[in-house]
Amino acid sequence: MRTTQSLSLKVVEKIAKQEGVQPEELRPPIHYVIDTDALDSLYQSGDAERTPSQVEFEYNGYTVTVDRTGEVAVTKRAAAVEPDKTAA
Repeated sequence: MRTTQSLSLKVVEKIAKQEGVQPEELRPPIHYVIDTDALDSLYQSGDAERTPSQVEFEYNGYTVTVDRTGEVAVTKRAAAVEPDKTAA
């Protein structure tokens, strides 16, 4: 069953929930990071040939992964660790 909620809105809502904020409070807005119309259209077409097996991008400190079915997974990126500069 197809949902009427856009995929990009689903991504924003998942990240906002992780951050404990309202979706409209996320900065930068998602459309500054990815073409949301293109993302949404990939999964609205219903054409299995056109739907990618996976789309992955970075947004607001998270890695966002969308699978072939349109399921969204968000994973907090690990902070870059600086090498120990005190070691000889």
